[in-house]
Amino acid sequence: MSLDRKTTALKQLQGHMWRAAYATGHVKGELFEDVVPAIRKWREAGMKVYIYSSGSIEAQKLLFGYSTEGDILELFDGHFDTKIGPKVESESYRRIAATIGCATNNILFLTDVPREANAAEEADTHVAVVIRPGNAGLTDDEKSYYSLISSFTELFLPSST
Repeated sequence: MSLDRKTTALKQLQGHMWRAAYATGHVKGELFEDVVPAIRKWREAGMKVYIYSSGSIEAQKLLFGYSTEGDILELFDGHFDTKIGPKVESESYRRIAATIGCATNNILFLTDVPREANAAEEADTHVAVVIRPGNAGLTDDEKSYYSLISSFTELFLPSST
């Protein structure tokens, strides 16, 4: 874990360890203050919201089920982890699109990792790189190439209706 490996088995083990900490209230999933209002707005506009994380689906559900905003699992239409494929491979994004029954060019993928952004873009998804405190820095080329946001409020998405 100290090497931040993204292997599925390690992430599943991490999820099991976190279950007890979340359930007892010793740990809560912390979210940036713009996240929940933005997702609620997207949902009200008829958009679907999915999570694709290197964290296991179990860990995702713990984070969002025991968040500082309460249980917000109802805001998500589904969860994906590295069982669908590595986040740095474009085929993973195609598999997600096929699973949810959506064309890749109708998907917006948010990430803070340029290699993931590149893979998603190769699959013809729209991409925005999220700049948040604590994220790894971007090169000048990455800053000029990708659409960058520092808050979900900066996204203006068309209605899905």
